[in-house]
Amino acid sequence: MSRSRHPEVHRSDRVGWLRAAVLGANDGIVSVAGLVVGIAASGAPAATVLATGVAGTVAGAMSMAAGEYVSVQSQADAEHADLRVERRELHEDPHSELEELTAIYRHRGLTPELAREVAVQLTAHDALAAHARDELGITEELRARPIQAAAASAAAFVAGAALPVLTALLAPHAHVAQITTAATLVGLCITGALAAQAGGAAPVRGALRVMFWGALAMAAAAAIGNLFNTAL
Repeated sequence: MSRSRHPEVHRSDRVGWLRAAVLGANDGIVSVAGLVVGIAASGAPAATVLATGVAGTVAGAMSMAAGEYVSVQSQADAEHADLRVERRELHEDPHSELEELTAIYRHRGLTPELAREVAVQLTAHDALAAHARDELGITEELRARPIQAAAASAAAFVAGAALPVLTALLAPHAHVAQITTAATLVGLCITGALAAQAGGAAPVRGALRVMFWGALAMAAAAAIGNLFNTAL
């Protein structure tokens, strides 16, 4: 069998893990950097700033994993419920299900004869898969995977949070807030560009939109920290 000379690259099958990974990384960078900047701006000791960053990383990763799992599991439950209904209907009334599948293909532009033939052949091959894909819109590539989404989200959060935690650990205490802010914006620029590129969008646009919200978050955190100046 000869291979196609024009291979196509599709990115829709990345949507599940890509969404969780991007959300986790950006949230890890912004939320933990906000904590570090806010606590540093308040004049707290270096040990307190570092402890806050580490605690924020642990709590944030668990929160992201739990939230992503619950959200995606709800989607998975709905998919399973729909498939149970479809499986029962295929068992109880296969003729009506075949007519339903035929109508779907006819409405998509096939002639009645071809629509019927396609429905018959796909039903013979895997009736449930055909109805799941063409009637319910459920495909194997885009199926909800709660554990995968939770793990990707938590791991990405920790990876993103490592940046502000390292700046809190390594930067001179007097300049932690400024260095963390700068490092955060650079990190957001990279993650935004990579996420946009992986999704097929313009990297510059992806970088700018996450940098904007990151800068806003850092400014708000620094302002709050200055209101509670513990050095006074």
